[in-house]
Parts: sequence; C-alpha cells; structure tokens
Amino acid sequence: MTIAPDFNTAVDPAKLEKLAEVAVKVGLDLQKDQELVITAPIAAMPLVRLITKHAYMAGASLVSTFYSDEEATLARYRHAPDSSFDRAAGWLYDGMAKAYARGAARLAIAGDNPMLLSGQDPAKVARANKANSIAYKPALEHISNFDINWNICSYPNPSWAMLVFPGLPVDEAVRKLADAIFAASRVDRDDPVAAWAEHNAELHKRSAWLNGERFAALHFTGPGTDLTVGLADGHEWHGGASVAKNGVTCNPNIPTEEVFTTPHALKVEGHVSSTKPLSHQGTLIDDIQVRFEGGRIVEAKASKGEEVLLKVLDTDEGARRLGEVALVPHSSPISASGILFYNTLFDENASCHIALGQCYSKCFLNGATLTQDQIAAQGGNSSLIHIDWMIGSDKVDIDGVKADGSRVPVMRRGEWA
Repeated sequence: MTIAPDFNTAVDPAKLEKLAEVAVKVGLDLQKDQELVITAPIAAMPLVRLITKHAYMAGASLVSTFYSDEEATLARYRHAPDSSFDRAAGWLYDGMAKAYARGAARLAIAGDNPMLLSGQDPAKVARANKANSIAYKPALEHISNFDINWNICSYPNPSWAMLVFPGLPVDEAVRKLADAIFAASRVDRDDPVAAWAEHNAELHKRSAWLNGERFAALHFTGPGTDLTVGLADGHEWHGGASVAKNGVTCNPNIPTEEVFTTPHALKVEGHVSSTKPLSHQGTLIDDIQVRFEGGRIVEAKASKGEEVLLKVLDTDEGARRLGEVALVPHSSPISASGILFYNTLFDENASCHIALGQCYSKCFLNGATLTQDQIAAQGGNSSLIHIDWMIGSDKVDIDGVKADGSRVPVMRRGEWA
C-alpha cells in the first residue's frame, strides 16, 4: 500500500542511510535502553524507518513516531468549526512531557511545506499556533532546559522542494534539495561521524574565545540595523555538540554552523532588519523590521506576513523579548550554497540570527543548577515561543562591548574578525 507519493528514487539511498546514522550517533548519541520519540511529516517516512532501524541497533528500548500530514492540516482550516482553532492536543504533549521526564530522547524531522498555510486566515493560524504553544510548553521545557538529548534533522518533502527549486520537475527538485541537505549535514563525506567531530571542535574554539572575552553586549550595524544586544549576567556561549543534563553529548541541530548564547531580556536597544525570510508555521514573514526599547519590541512591521508576526509578538509578555543571539559567518557552507531553504533549521545557519522568546538555561555558567527564578534574575527570558530569524549578511559588522565600554571587533562584513 502506498501511503504517500514515492519520490525515493530521487533521494540517494546511501546518503539517506548515512543521515539516519548521523542523526542517531551524532545528533542524539542515543543510549542503550533509552526510548526515542520522533515527529515527522508523513513524506519523511523513508528517513523515519532508517532512523528507527539505527535507533534499535544502538540499543533503543522503544521508538514511537508521530506523523503530520499536510492535507489533514489543510482540512482543518477548510472545514473545522471556528472553536477548533483555540484547541490543541494537550493530551499528546502531556504524554511527550512524561516521556522526556522519564529520560526519552527527542528527534524532530523538519520538512513541512513552508507555505502550507499562506492562503489561510492569519487570525486562525495565530490562534492555532498560540493554543499549540500553550499545550506544548511542558514538553518544550525539557528541551529548552536541555534536560534530555535531542536533535532536529530534515528530509526533502516534495512540496518543500518545489518551493526551493520552482520550475523544476518534482523528482529533480527533490533530488537537488536532498543533495543540499546531505551536503549541509556532512553526510556527503566518506566518514560523516569524523567530519562532525572536526566541525564540533572548530565551533568549540569559537565558543571558548567568546567566553574568554566576557562581553557585556554585542553591537550589530548594517543596512537597516543599529542594534545593541546586552548579554545575560553569567551567560555562556555554546556551539556544536553539548552535554545535556542527563549526561549525554548530543548535537541538537543537524546541520549547525552557529555559536549562541542568551541575551539579557531587559537590555536590548535599537532597530534591526531581517536579512532572510522567516518561515513560521506555514506562513512566510519577510522584510521584518523591529525597534527595541528596554529589551522589548515596541515597533514591528513586515512586507509579508505582518499580521501573523504581530500576533506572534502578542503570544505572551516574553514574546517581544529575545531568548537567543547566534553568530554565523557569511561564508558558512549553507550560505555559500546560495540556496534559500525557507526553513529556519538551514537558513539560520547561513546567517547571524536572534530568537524571540524562551531562552536556553544551558547558556548560563552552571546553568544546570540554576532555578527559573535565578535565570530570570540574570536576564534570561521566558515565553511560550522560541522563534529564530536572520539578521546577518556580508554587510553587517559586529563589535563586542565590554563592561568598561571598550570594543573588540567580532565580525566584519559577516566574517569573523
């Protein structure tokens, strides 16, 4: 029985196998007798099956997968009663939260059509997103607090591929997107696991330098941007593989090119413009321009998706404040590919970026021992959302500002200074 159109012939099976192996061994470092919870679009079933195989080969005790389907999602917007859009599957997320509390690992496969909901009522999209965020928060906290080993990787869903490579036959678009995913994920190498070890070492060097400098703030300047991002008290930079609170070293994002830390929620000033579109929950938001005062966004606009953006900013008090700042050189492999993926997992790794909403507790010195109140006292933000958007390019400079006001070049024209 065919469940979804079969474009497997357009995807290199040997590289897909390597991606599954990297997701389990590098992304998760899945442990013997550990459970695994997977979420994926139904089109990603070929990758899910391979990941499931490698998970059990690594000793997983149980692998549970939850699929999403684009047609089923659209059916809700076309036919569901209005009250549907204030509801979410809280029972499902409560179950996931319990699984994570018991030590299960988490793997998400990205690949949904970024424009799936672009023709739907923005108010309904915003209501559904908010309801989902509220229901998901108990599970999300285990991830944002880095309690468990988790990972996100991607599969070339045909609807996504046709957006990235318009005008091509669908099988050719899938093949090109698959090759781009494999290259960015380093599975086009003879030994991807070794390639990831080398890459992680380089990201750790960048993090160590930034941690040694102990900047009080970062100052971004460029077209449409003059932004000072104060850094949280006792912040710590991370990049690449990190040790979760359960003691497992994992790579949360495949691919990744960033080093990142926590801004101070009350100390962001100035204005900033996005440099790439943001695909959020099926809506494309482009040409974002915002102004911060006292850490809070007080003005916001966008040429596309502005209504959705404004509703996102009203999710809760923390939605208008920053939870992450990340540095990525413009020459990163994903940027150098010249491909606009319309997928934050990839596009954020082509550009320096900031994230609205929830901070990561691991981005503090001794973060594993801090309470939520202590994190808030040091400037960490709390929110139902965590949404990355891109602000870097080859025209953006960044200075590190120390407590005494002295400045150190960090990036010039998008490259490490």
